[in-house]
Amino acid sequence: QSIPLHLSFSFPRLFKSKLHLEEEEEDDSQEGINKASKGGIIYGDYLQVKHSPSSSSLIELRLLRAYELWFKQILWELDSVREIFISGHVRDERNMLKVNTRIHRIVMIFRLLVDQFAVLETMTALDFYDFREYLSPASGFQSLQFRLLENKIGVPDNLRVPYNRRHYRDNFKGHESEMLLRSEKEPCLLKLVEKWLERTPGLEEDGFNFWVKLEANIFEGLSLEKNKIEKMQDSEEKEEMMEEMTKQKELFTSLFDVKRHEHLLGKGERRISYKALQGALMIYFYREEPRFQVPFQLLSNLMDIDTLMTKWRYNHVCMVHRMIGSKAGTGGSSGYHYLRSTVSDRYKVFVDLFNLAMFLIPRHWVPKLDPNEHTFLFTAEYCDSSYCSSEDSD
Repeated sequence: QSIPLHLSFSFPRLFKSKLHLEEEEEDDSQEGINKASKGGIIYGDYLQVKHSPSSSSLIELRLLRAYELWFKQILWELDSVREIFISGHVRDERNMLKVNTRIHRIVMIFRLLVDQFAVLETMTALDFYDFREYLSPASGFQSLQFRLLENKIGVPDNLRVPYNRRHYRDNFKGHESEMLLRSEKEPCLLKLVEKWLERTPGLEEDGFNFWVKLEANIFEGLSLEKNKIEKMQDSEEKEEMMEEMTKQKELFTSLFDVKRHEHLLGKGERRISYKALQGALMIYFYREEPRFQVPFQLLSNLMDIDTLMTKWRYNHVCMVHRMIGSKAGTGGSSGYHYLRSTVSDRYKVFVDLFNLAMFLIPRHWVPKLDPNEHTFLFTAEYCDSSYCSSEDSD
């Protein structure tokens, strides 16, 4: 880790089967020695320093303290949302507004954190060099609150990028290590959202049966499109259209193959269950219907969290490269190489939600709804006794 801005947070480790072009890069990311384990000032101590050797370090110190305060707020919002899901209160639609409000607040905080990089970028490499040794071996990797945040959102432990070839929790001791271990075992937001998506109304086989109708409509539509293309005169355009049609058929064949989904789950390319994916896609297609507008807003906010965390990591990588080049970080990591290994779209927690866009289809292929028959799309259920009181409303 380098500059203690230290968003140097580790995200899922890449699977070796997909590392043919990145094995050397990952090795570079694990170079270095964990200096914090040898004593000296650590991240938490550094934040308590009352006197800084320069104005530049003072700016960074104040921003880091601000980051930790915002992390604390994010954790509160996140825990409150998780509690609503865990308690089952989310079954009452009236609680979804509260969930959305708090998740959106997390999004807005992350936007603020990303924007604050502009202040740090006013420093020059020489400014940072003047006080860099003063920081060692403190590192933002030691930010307990950010590690808790990662776990509670749903970053899988087995997918994290190692830090100096060691498990991330090895950098924490005693009570802090216990807190991290406990957070790993608690239901994370990803898994709670997964269970919520599995209950999406309209997936029932004895009800609307969205999935079966969607499959029938898609393959009927593809067949009609293929017939139209086949009637065209032979041309380069016709060949290209047939190739694209073949690709589309393969894509949707895999979508409706539960075994294929399970295989991708095992590889880490998908993160939610097959039924949860069905629910997410149903919300995606019917997002304009009253019943699904709030759920769609929640899915959009979850993607925003992933996007902003990725931007934050990327900004940190660029700033560190600008400040110290490829030198080792203050905590002893490989610095830029380590940080670069933590930035990837594959590390998004809600990657399945982003991938829904692959399955866009013409509107007339989406199963039609009858307001008289499918009332679940227009009427929220208000009879659930689990409704939360308004005492803690936002």
